[in-house]
Amino acid sequence: MLSASMIRESFADVFGRACRVFTAPGRVNLIGEHTDYNDGYVLPIALSQKTFVAAAPREDGLIRCWSKQYSRLPEPIEFKIDAASRAGEADWAKHIRGIATCLVRDQFKLQGADLLIDSDVPIGAGLSSSAAIEVAAGFALLKLSDQPIDLVDLALAAQRAEQEFAGTNCGIMDQYMACLGVAGHALLIDCRSLEYRAVPLATEEASVVICNTMVQHELASGEYNVRRSECEEGVRRLSAHLPGIVALRDVELEDYDHFAGSLPPVIQRRCNHVITEIARTVEAVEALERHDLETFGRLMYASHDSLRNDYEVSCPELDLMVEIATGCEGVYGARMTGGGFGGSTVNLVANQSLPAFQATVSERYLERTGIRPELYVCQSGGGVREEH
Repeated sequence: MLSASMIRESFADVFGRACRVFTAPGRVNLIGEHTDYNDGYVLPIALSQKTFVAAAPREDGLIRCWSKQYSRLPEPIEFKIDAASRAGEADWAKHIRGIATCLVRDQFKLQGADLLIDSDVPIGAGLSSSAAIEVAAGFALLKLSDQPIDLVDLALAAQRAEQEFAGTNCGIMDQYMACLGVAGHALLIDCRSLEYRAVPLATEEASVVICNTMVQHELASGEYNVRRSECEEGVRRLSAHLPGIVALRDVELEDYDHFAGSLPPVIQRRCNHVITEIARTVEAVEALERHDLETFGRLMYASHDSLRNDYEVSCPELDLMVEIATGCEGVYGARMTGGGFGGSTVNLVANQSLPAFQATVSERYLERTGIRPELYVCQSGGGVREEH
């Protein structure tokens, strides 16, 4: 587990001076997958695993950044805050340039900085390591420059950075959660209004366990953008029957059932997932608030079935992980989480069953795939902050 003192030591080794340390968490979404860019609801938690950004100001408008995880060269990557070119830049550094550029566009007066990035958010596990980098770096740059910070505005700037610089046409959930996570709670986020409320987790009864399949298929990022365009096509076609809708969030289940037959089969399946997933998320929050973990788990299983069959973003490894979990005692529910095509499942497991669950999943997944998975029992953490 990383600590602020470890990051300070690393920063001194690379840059030779003292620094401040900022962190932003990864996240796992309990339910509400691929609903955020359809103006729907999501229910994520912020993780105790975090991305660390150690930072110290510069007076020359230059940003120098180095990553303990990604940097292949001994020297930091350098760029001017207002520089337009990013040809040949490492993928991880695009997140830094992206958030800096978006904040400058928003009229924040940023000064240069030396940045060192490290993280214990698993990479490629669908736990939003990229949003954690963007939010932690943006927060650091604003703090070093003595600029006012509105966490919703920071989340929106980080979302634009992901879209424009990383090429993922994402919704707001990941960046929002990195900014506004509440320890011990899930966050129900309305991705249209950006209103949110904290929903307590029944941690005395059950724990959230992430099972990392350790695979990430290449088509993940491209297919994400395809799914978004398919949803937009569904809205366009349904608006001929339902004037005034602007997103799938606006389509009631009863209306959709009446007009679904007018859609091409693929578009119909995509819309079916999103519209039913939004309804499942609302029902899941109600179940969580009355401590009905059985209903919550049933909705998790239904979400996975929909993601596999209608949205077609699962993969054999994710399906196998859910299948194994389904056979374990004390499991309320399991589903894939994140963009899909690899990454992780999220599971709700009775606390007394945790040791047996971890052992069974690890053993059976290794037997079936030859891959040793990573499992994380989650603690719901808070949002971006400065570490003292």
